[in-house]
Amino acid sequence: MRRLLPVSRAGRALTAGVALFATGAAFAPVGAAAASPAPKSPNRQARDYVALGDSYASAPLVPTQVDAVCARSDQNYPSLVARSRSARLTDVTCSGATTEDMTASQTDGVAPQLDALDRGTDLVTLTIGGNDIGFSTVLGTCARLTSGDPAGAPCRTHFTDTGTDRITEAIGLTGSKVAGVLRGIRQRAPHARVAVVGYPDLFPDDGVGCTSSSVPLAAGDFPWLRDKEKELNAMLAREARHAGATYVNTYAPTVGHDLCRPAGERWIETFAPQTPAAPLHPNAMGESAMAGAVETALTRHCPHR
Repeated sequence: MRRLLPVSRAGRALTAGVALFATGAAFAPVGAAAASPAPKSPNRQARDYVALGDSYASAPLVPTQVDAVCARSDQNYPSLVARSRSARLTDVTCSGATTEDMTASQTDGVAPQLDALDRGTDLVTLTIGGNDIGFSTVLGTCARLTSGDPAGAPCRTHFTDTGTDRITEAIGLTGSKVAGVLRGIRQRAPHARVAVVGYPDLFPDDGVGCTSSSVPLAAGDFPWLRDKEKELNAMLAREARHAGATYVNTYAPTVGHDLCRPAGERWIETFAPQTPAAPLHPNAMGESAMAGAVETALTRHCPHR
């Protein structure tokens, strides 16, 4: 039986698989150790906000990078939300993170993300799941298969050739892991408002793709990839609802700004970014749009908190 989605721990960041095919080199954050969380202050006027998650939250390569190990930007959506709310931010988001890294050390010097929580935490945001389903491997495979059938759907065929959609299966299996993370958050920060932040629109919502050397995907794979992302977000929304958390829909407000849009209009970069960002990740405009979605969701569901 074929293993579902083989992904090495070293290559789990969403950038890794796609960059190998787009530029010939994988993005890997290097440099100094991760910054320590900001110390708690006895002054409780500013709310304590902890940001958890993967590279869609940490914003690799978006200026200015403040943590080279986790590829974390001070213009990521947690930073923007914290500034808007005058909150005291502890940002432990890290590129490559999976649900496993919420309770285990991701790499040397990077503590389990849930260690940043305590009973004084007021707000938690979480973006996770993309690396658990091996999306970097999926996209790298799609790019590799495109030349053999650019008008068809070779990636969809590859991942459904056993009669089962293996990405759909992986999303289902990840649901219980996300549920476990949400339970862990509640145990450590019982008084916190928890927001599960979904993934923004990567591919054209109408399913009509683009032909470009910087987006090496087959025409028939665009709608399939779009549907897989929607399935991932639907799972996150379901688990958030079951856990009593707020789900933040970042997909709807980013429709029309996918990777097929021209530079300046796209908020998700291509396999070969023209704006500072990791491949197939939000640029600064995308992170700003995600921050806006978080603010809208928090205000709508709890206007006085």
